Amino acid sequence: MELVAAGTQFMREVNAAAILRRLRAEPSMSVSALAKSVGLSRQAVTRSLNALAEEGLVEFGSLDRDSNRAGRPAQLVRFRAEAGHVLGLSISPQDLRVAVSDLAGTVTAADTVRLPAGLAGEEVIDRLLAAVERAGAGDLWFASVGTPGIVDPATGVIKLIPSMPGLTGDLLVRRLKDALGCPVYLDNDVKLATQGERWRDAERREDSLVMLHWGERVGAGIVLNGELYRGASNDAGDVGFLDVFEDGHGQDGLGPFEARVGGAEIVRLARAAAERDGEAAFAARIEAAGERALDAVLDAVTEGAPPAVEAIDVVARRFARGVAAIRAILDPRLVVIGGPLARCGERLLDAVRRHLSGLPLEQPALEVSRLQDDAVVLGALRHSLDEIERTRFGLVRSGRQEGR
Repeated sequence: MELVAAGTQFMREVNAAAILRRLRAEPSMSVSALAKSVGLSRQAVTRSLNALAEEGLVEFGSLDRDSNRAGRPAQLVRFRAEAGHVLGLSISPQDLRVAVSDLAGTVTAADTVRLPAGLAGEEVIDRLLAAVERAGAGDLWFASVGTPGIVDPATGVIKLIPSMPGLTGDLLVRRLKDALGCPVYLDNDVKLATQGERWRDAERREDSLVMLHWGERVGAGIVLNGELYRGASNDAGDVGFLDVFEDGHGQDGLGPFEARVGGAEIVRLARAAAERDGEAAFAARIEAAGERALDAVLDAVTEGAPPAVEAIDVVARRFARGVAAIRAILDPRLVVIGGPLARCGERLLDAVRRHLSGLPLEQPALEVSRLQDDAVVLGALRHSLDEIERTRFGLVRSGRQEGR
């Protein structure tokens, strides 16, 4: 008897999962159409729907009087996306980003908070929780958060985060779990950004791509055979530590590669070009920007200001060396540049492509992120939805579906 009961329960869970998957793709469906779509009897579908309705996940609606079918109008049923919410969080030295969505992935609230330099870890978390409260998350089922550095997702421990050392350890996860009252997942920001790109942009659903997050620091998310590749130590893609220059060396916690192409170097090059060419107004603009100097330079690139364009061309030549190294080892079909540098758009792409031209190996397609600074928070949101599907709905996603 126990084996039969267990088998029946398992079958009901499988049926319910199939029904939820189908319902989440449509605003509403009739019971008959749903049964036909999932390949189950109407009776089996009705039993599952009644159980799901008791859990608050589906709702029976009005009769479909617009249908052309003869006989009694069909009853409609819909997935209750509003039954719960999930949370996506992004933490960087520059800002905090919060996004809340319903169970169908529709973003219902979002917020961005700029951070002053030098905040302690506890202060960063206080501001993050305040932003979550303003967003009005409601009934939270799951939260995911992306941070810079080397992160152990299994334990929620940040092993190394040079740009925000006050968050090292498990402080962030402990505080969030206590405050939010739901499971919390922590991961490297670039890995989550890669998930965000693949979810929100159909053209990014390549089975072989590298997402390069380029700003103050540089990191990569690697997708091989349709799955995110993490490496033996979960820090595959830490390309900021590449050493591809004769005089390569890190400084101020930066790896050799990001020390030559990162935000501080871009600002330094732009300032030097302005001073050399007597562009006093441009130099003053950078100084006035203070800790937002990189933003000022990147804005100037889009405007075509010569000192900023020259700085971008210099770092693009250096950056091309990193792309060439990635190409030689991984041979990805697509490389996507995300993060703050993505706002430079085609001007940046043209420079990198020019410096890649003439190399013996055929280079991958090169594009900029359409999500830019929102890729991390949307990737965190996608991960939260995936976890709800896995743990609450029983919908196991394959690697090829992961980014959708």
